Amino acid sequence: MATIDLNADLGETVEGVPTADDEAMFAVISSASVACGGHAGDASSVRDAVVRAARHSVAIGAHPSYPDRANFGRTAMSLPSAVLRASLDEQVARLREAGADIRYVKPHGALYNAIVADAEQAEVVADTVAALSEELGRALPLLGLGGRIALAASERGLPFVQEAFLDRGYLADGTLVPRAEAGALLEDPDAVAERAVALAVAGTVTAVDGTAIEVRARSLCVHGDTPAAVTMARAVREALAAAGVDVRAPW
Repeated sequence: MATIDLNADLGETVEGVPTADDEAMFAVISSASVACGGHAGDASSVRDAVVRAARHSVAIGAHPSYPDRANFGRTAMSLPSAVLRASLDEQVARLREAGADIRYVKPHGALYNAIVADAEQAEVVADTVAALSEELGRALPLLGLGGRIALAASERGLPFVQEAFLDRGYLADGTLVPRAEAGALLEDPDAVAERAVALAVAGTVTAVDGTAIEVRARSLCVHGDTPAAVTMARAVREALAAAGVDVRAPW
């Protein structure tokens, strides 16, 4: 049976208020990318995520971002490498202190997008993960879109896992439609489920202009804060099962 990972970005509380129905999402997914204070989340939300992950047998990934809670980490920032590295280290440490067994690292938001093309920031992220891998005694995979971060991971002996988004629009070049533009978000659970099957079975996704893009993803993402995220995730699980695809974490 074919297998694929289903992940969601969770633990994203803002001033103590969760942006997603974490309890429901943990029951559907196989991996959770947990916010650890950069763009959202706090000590309490991180601990809650660790408990939920154990209860539902979900793999935990660190989900660090630019230190930018005001913009939820979705605004590009130009930070000195040392400042960015210190922030990433602090965020990952917060997750470890909560007892998380970190299985992978997935940067968030603007940082996630930046490291596709920005070699300097990609190297900072990869260096952070390489140092953490050395401490843990195992090479942690990096989850992302590809480009510079995939190269930086490879140069440091880190596995790179390709991700695809089920609830975000794609441009013809394989990058995501900016959130402020039309077509950035998919809102129909049936369309999201259909995309999941196409990615898992055929390795393709359709861009907003109709272009078919080859994406050999091993992990599919539904954002926890997307409207109807729980309904989408459940529809994805049902559609994948009907297509003979098992949902399982690869870590």
